[in-house]
Amino acid sequence: MNYILFDSKTRRSLYPFTLTRPVPELRVGILTIREKWEKMLNKSCSFFTQDYLKTKYPMIKDEDNVLINGSILPDKNLVKAIKALQPGQVLFSNPVTIAARINKKQLNVLKDYDTFSKLVHVNYELPLIKVRHNWDIFKFNGEQIRHDFKLITKGRKSQSLSKTNTVLGKEAVFIEAGAKIECAVLNATNGPIYIGRDAEIMEGSLIRGPFSLGDHSIIKMGAKIYGDTTIGPNSKVGGEVSNSVFFGNSNKAHDGFVGNSVIGEWCNLGADTNTSNLKNNYGNVAVIDFQNYNMVDTGTPFVGLFMGDHSKCGINTMFNTGTVVGVNSNIFDSGFPIKFIPSFAWGGSNGFVSYKLEQAIEVAKRVFERRGKVFDQIEVDILTHIFNTITESRVDLKEEEEEL
Repeated sequence: MNYILFDSKTRRSLYPFTLTRPVPELRVGILTIREKWEKMLNKSCSFFTQDYLKTKYPMIKDEDNVLINGSILPDKNLVKAIKALQPGQVLFSNPVTIAARINKKQLNVLKDYDTFSKLVHVNYELPLIKVRHNWDIFKFNGEQIRHDFKLITKGRKSQSLSKTNTVLGKEAVFIEAGAKIECAVLNATNGPIYIGRDAEIMEGSLIRGPFSLGDHSIIKMGAKIYGDTTIGPNSKVGGEVSNSVFFGNSNKAHDGFVGNSVIGEWCNLGADTNTSNLKNNYGNVAVIDFQNYNMVDTGTPFVGLFMGDHSKCGINTMFNTGTVVGVNSNIFDSGFPIKFIPSFAWGGSNGFVSYKLEQAIEVAKRVFERRGKVFDQIEVDILTHIFNTITESRVDLKEEEEEL
């Protein structure tokens, strides 16, 4: 069978992260949702996503196709139920469409990747883990690190650790080839610690599990990393971090606190950037809902920052609880900026103007070059589409006449 992961109507609730990627490319735990499905299915997966993302994230069609809701996290029972689907059946857990098995002709005429009304419904009665909102990413992260750790390390042997390190719960620590760790404290008694290929944990770092450090990433000297935290590949992180997810290719290289937050790709947090993750009145945090553009109760008092891809902030930036930053914004200035910073915004607590698209692309090209990558026309087209067509990109922002 050919497996395709579809975005579903949940996509809009996961802005700004799903402006630049399909839903299954979100990282929750050690792996992205796609990577989880591919490992558990033992098959590669393609995407059914928005038109402007299809060049980067194409769909592969075959005569026998299984479409899977890309916002659902897999487990053994769910994988078994999906593999048991017969042609023309849809796996359903009211009101969620889980998966559908269709032929190429049906796929070619399918317009709404969340509607399979003409198929035979098969009820799934076991619990589902579905990423519905951005705060679910850090909420589920600890348990998903545990899940992915077993998936990745089963039957494999960890690299040995240097005797300069202090390790608690050694059996729950896995070190991939090429990783360097010296003079650090690793505490895996509350959850596993996974260190990716060629990653580095510098001297004096304190790490508590569950924790994952992606391939080629670095934890800077003296960092304090609390549990339920994921640092994706090719990232640099220092200071204090708690229950947060960095998707990858992003930096928080200096002191400052980030808690209960999600940071996209190609982001940079300036020295001493701090996120508030708890209100003074200890009440639940409200966050903007992109379905209706109103504030919704997250149901939890612990919510920090959600920062979309390519966004950056200057030194000493302070973010209030539940702040959302869109794609490719630049935040600086003293004081707290507003809690919703649209995509392509430039400014801070004293107000914002629109960040010129040409300048944003030029900066992105420089950032990619620093990592030995090319910001090609596919990437340019995605940012251009977001700038030109996503209405929340520049809400209430003025065009700046002078060069920024």
